[in-house]
Amino acid sequence: MEIILALCAAAVYGVADYSGGRASRSVSPIVVTAIGQGCGLIVLLVIVLASGVPTPPATDWFWGGIGGIAGASGLLAFYKAMGSGFMTVVAPVSAVTATAVPVIVGLSLGERPSVLSLCGIPVALVAIALVSDILGPNHRRAPRKILLMSIGAGSVFGSLFVILGHTSDNSGLWPVLAMRVTSVPFMFMVMYFTKNKPSAARPQMKYVAGSGILDTAANAIYLLAVRHGLMSIVATINSFYPASTLMLAVGLDKEKIHKPQAVGLVLAGVALIMITVS
Repeated sequence: MEIILALCAAAVYGVADYSGGRASRSVSPIVVTAIGQGCGLIVLLVIVLASGVPTPPATDWFWGGIGGIAGASGLLAFYKAMGSGFMTVVAPVSAVTATAVPVIVGLSLGERPSVLSLCGIPVALVAIALVSDILGPNHRRAPRKILLMSIGAGSVFGSLFVILGHTSDNSGLWPVLAMRVTSVPFMFMVMYFTKNKPSAARPQMKYVAGSGILDTAANAIYLLAVRHGLMSIVATINSFYPASTLMLAVGLDKEKIHKPQAVGLVLAGVALIMITVS
């Protein structure tokens, strides 16, 4: 079950990242993050209240609150980097970094995947990088600032995955709601003090709203996945999200798949088999 959920989370994260990146080409990443997460909060609030799950203890609100600030900060850096036009650079660097953090934490906390699964993790890391075209021409031209922003965003995302893994199993989606209750006011304050106007999102509203709603959905799916399996394994599979970003870039933006990306897709399948059959 956790493998299927992690794959679903990866697919949704990829679509959310593509939407946010597209919107950030012409709209400030601050506006994209603030308005997008606001849309996600509205949808999530309805779902959580309808679920009937009791309000969780204060510790879940605490972890959710920290995750909200971390997630918003990471998305801000990620969308700004994605909006620079170096999608095929930002995606692999942030994805590999985001994978490394929970894997290291999970193993240090005593998680012990099978030998085959452990061997599959580095294969997956290579696959993620190749799928995202780390060997492509755009990667060599990427400014140092973009690379640093990508590493920073990935580190924050990885920390967010660890934080969600610390919430209680019976708290439902309340921790994700706590994230949005914290991140939305935070981002609106940032938007206010940087003198960005919400109306700027109007021309790209479908991408802005889509990025926030889908990112919220992906967080919720990941939370369910990590409750069913090892964080080191779930986080690795979850980080296959650049594959769906790539598919959208090819289908909608007419980008071409390079040979390293094709190899990466094959390796991703191999890594997935290594992780799941053990």
